[in-house]
Amino acid sequence: MSLPPLTLYLAAPRGFCAGVDRAIKIVEMALEKWGAPVYVRHEIVHNKFVVDGLRAKGAVFVEELDECPLDRPVVFSAHGVPKAVPAEAARREMIAVDATCPLVTKVHNEAARHHENGLQMIMIGHAGHPETVGTMGQLPPGEVLLVETVADVATLTVRDPGKLAFITQTTLSVDDTADIAAALKARFPAILAPAHDDICYATTNRQMAVKAMAGKIDALLVIGAPNSSNSKRLVEVGANAGCAYAQLIQRAVDIDWRALEGIRSVGITAGASAPEVLVNEVIDAFRARFATTVEMVETAVETVEFKVPRILREPA
Repeated sequence: MSLPPLTLYLAAPRGFCAGVDRAIKIVEMALEKWGAPVYVRHEIVHNKFVVDGLRAKGAVFVEELDECPLDRPVVFSAHGVPKAVPAEAARREMIAVDATCPLVTKVHNEAARHHENGLQMIMIGHAGHPETVGTMGQLPPGEVLLVETVADVATLTVRDPGKLAFITQTTLSVDDTADIAAALKARFPAILAPAHDDICYATTNRQMAVKAMAGKIDALLVIGAPNSSNSKRLVEVGANAGCAYAQLIQRAVDIDWRALEGIRSVGITAGASAPEVLVNEVIDAFRARFATTVEMVETAVETVEFKVPRILREPA
């Protein structure tokens, strides 16, 4: 029996960004340098496949520093940590390696600079997300106010409307963030915006690729973890761009084939912490059920690379 025809549209860019690639490499290099176990505070990146792979090599994932023995290295995740965490690691004389994405560190530095100039910060982000927690933890309590929606802007109580600046989580929806930023500027005309967009290049590029393919597809599958902010935003971007069916999946086994009955085209992308091996797994699953044609939808070429910390490049 012949298989039904299907066109798969692959978003490009998709999958690993430079910050994720660097963070994974940091854990692998730490294991090579100091041997197992190496402790990692929080998931190094939000992807179960990646975390399980590193755990098999000897990484131990914990949520708090006091779960780490003093005589073993600890790696801080790509999302960043509050300022108190590396300070405590230094007090305990622990070997600590910071895998914070350099683009997140840029936001941290921006917040610190504004604070030194007497400005109160407003952060556009998601409550409880480790990046938001880490960024807000760069400054004393009360110095960073969090907004998640346009509605939140109306209820803000600030110290001085004339001394404000705002920053954003790096993995947000470009469109949603623009609306919140506009609301902040309307309510607080003197507020300082970031010199450059805080939303990282990889988040922006992946969202643009989804928008470019949205008009061609009957369904969109985003490969990523349910706790991955940038992956969930890709689903939202697809739905807002007109995809009648947009779903987040972790692996090929999660595909709801009944929901895809009768379709002729599917878009596939992957969040910035999802490896390409999972994309290939999904493509193979479609090839087993459809006469599949694969087309690329490329909207940008990424060449960014980040160096690993010097401590990993020095002799043991």
